[in-house]
Amino acid sequence: MFEAAELGHRVSKAEYARAEPALREALLRAQYALGETRPFSVVILSAGIDGAGRREAVNLLNAWMDPRFISVHGMGNPSDEEAERPSMWRFWRRLPARGEIGIFLGTWYTQPLLDRAYGRIGSARYHEAVEQIEHFERMLCDEGVLLIKFWFHLSKDRQRTRLEDLEADPKTRWRVTEQDWRNFSRYNRFHEASEQAIRMTSRAHAPWTIIDGSEGRYRSLAMGRALLEVLERRLAEASVPSVPRPAVLRPPGGLDNRHILNALDLGQRLKRPAYLQQLEVLQGRLNLLTRHKAFKRMAVVTLFEGNDAAGKGGTIRRITGALDARQYHVIPIAAPSDEERAHPYLWRFWRHLPQRGHFAIFDRSWYGRVLVERVEGYCAEVDWQRAYGEINDFEEQMAGHQIVVVKFWLAISQDEQLIRFKAREATDFKRYKITPEDWRNRERWDDYAAAVCDMVERTGTTIAPWTLVEANDKYFARIKVLTTLCERIEAALEEAEKPVHKGRNAN
Repeated sequence: MFEAAELGHRVSKAEYARAEPALREALLRAQYALGETRPFSVVILSAGIDGAGRREAVNLLNAWMDPRFISVHGMGNPSDEEAERPSMWRFWRRLPARGEIGIFLGTWYTQPLLDRAYGRIGSARYHEAVEQIEHFERMLCDEGVLLIKFWFHLSKDRQRTRLEDLEADPKTRWRVTEQDWRNFSRYNRFHEASEQAIRMTSRAHAPWTIIDGSEGRYRSLAMGRALLEVLERRLAEASVPSVPRPAVLRPPGGLDNRHILNALDLGQRLKRPAYLQQLEVLQGRLNLLTRHKAFKRMAVVTLFEGNDAAGKGGTIRRITGALDARQYHVIPIAAPSDEERAHPYLWRFWRHLPQRGHFAIFDRSWYGRVLVERVEGYCAEVDWQRAYGEINDFEEQMAGHQIVVVKFWLAISQDEQLIRFKAREATDFKRYKITPEDWRNRERWDDYAAAVCDMVERTGTTIAPWTLVEANDKYFARIKVLTTLCERIEAALEEAEKPVHKGRNAN
């Protein structure tokens, strides 16, 4: 795989002097075209062998192009804030908007490669990590991101020579660290792990470009020309009207018109005295759970979906009433802003993931893509169809980072919804809660029901199951939600306290 990059490519000074001005001009022209039309965003990964010129390549792009419209992210070790979130969080939040270029020096491949080369993870866990990266990159490209991946390579002998030359020169000695030599001592392990990662993730939508890093002029022209080619091609494609994509086949609905929603017993009731008694007990139980010593090592993401007027807001208030105000953040989700539409769909949710020991409570959530966007036609069918897998990946990453994901669908009948709508219209301080959109949504009741059933079936996983809440009676619904939330946190705390046995090369 790396043979072509170990041939010792060279470019003469004269050839470089002839080629550089035209290349720089063309790159600037492409960059400004991107900024004017804003058809997509560009993410550039600068990865590869220590000493192969990754940093020099990034500096060169800043010199050749307009640095005002390029954001460079040197990703070192995670900060304390970043370490409290899933490993991809620090990359998610730095993704560029449409029309912009983001360069990552230090990429989402770095930590898995280091862990594998130093024997901290075995082959199975490494394969799983790289597979997750491939899913993430697939999602970025499906969302319209142009992902450009450069791997700057050196043979083992050339890397040793490069490090020795840098170390021998007083002007460049600072660039060689003890860590660089430790990495060099594991060159063969890095080579094997990086080859596997490149093989697994070099796909048509995001191929790797492997560049010989042994000679600076060749490296610079090779990188610049590769970048220009893909930018110009993508800009040309963006100027052509898109052809409608074919519909994706879906499994047929139940032939007997029986599904999970109409099978719910919405007649369940709880009288007020019993409700008040159980509410006090459950709020106390929830508060004590947040003070458990192991709770500081986890976080909770709770999300609420449901029919309009199903009581999501009132239920959320009963949860927050049991929590320290410094410990939670309620995120109401409305239509995306212009900034949010300029990023991948999940970007606006990634940003709100809580740190350890905290709650994030979503009033509506990332499931809008497979609910309102699907039903109202705000996105193409192929987009909401692929969202199921992207959401499952997202929730799996949260769960893998000790974030307890608790999902509720609050269900009410059409008759009960009509009663609540009319009550809102008749009450001055509740009138703001009812909008023409709510009445329009009632007309699509069956379409929403079908979307909910698909959502529960395709995203109700062991790590993040759905809890369907019979919400015709608000007292019953609130108690069921609080009980479920307490039980999920208790199970997570019990799991967190189990002894952990880690082998040096555990899979």
